Amino acid sequence: MARKRSALLLGVFSLMICCAAQTMLAQDKEKQDSTPAATGYRLDYSVNELEDGKKINTRQYSMNLSVLSDRVWDGDTNAIKIGARVPVEPKNGEFQYLDIGTNIWSRLRQQKDTLTLEFRAELSNIAATGDQQAQQARPVVRQVQINGSTVVLPGKPMALGVVDDPTSRHQFQLEVTVTKLR
Repeated sequence: MARKRSALLLGVFSLMICCAAQTMLAQDKEKQDSTPAATGYRLDYSVNELEDGKKINTRQYSMNLSVLSDRVWDGDTNAIKIGARVPVEPKNGEFQYLDIGTNIWSRLRQQKDTLTLEFRAELSNIAATGDQQAQQARPVVRQVQINGSTVVLPGKPMALGVVDDPTSRHQFQLEVTVTKLR
């Protein structure tokens, strides 16, 4: 009798474990099915410098970002930073450092079929002057900033901003092409 009861309890216990495992597997599958898939995008930036309407220089930068489909999500943020830390001596014997170069920050957001790009771009360099000593102690920093948010269409190049340099006949253009990765 005790043996039958033990066998019966063992059977019931095994059945309970099996049912619990199946329930957990079903819940995990349900979670996986409801999680939106991430979509990858490549952002190709071009910084064009023009003089009197003719392109004289182009620099290109690329980064990959992800967004989740079918819901609002902040998306990945990525940044590119290229440049140098330049020492400046504002007072004799005291040094500060300036970050000079190119900084580009991006975030993609997707809501239904709309893909929005938020961006910040800063381009800076040290302007050449005739006085080397003055340039080292107190350099003149030239800077271009273009920041914003816009709807983008994958596969289509788009101008994000155009800036005229007030000290020359140069113009700077920031363009992006967003490409959906497979």
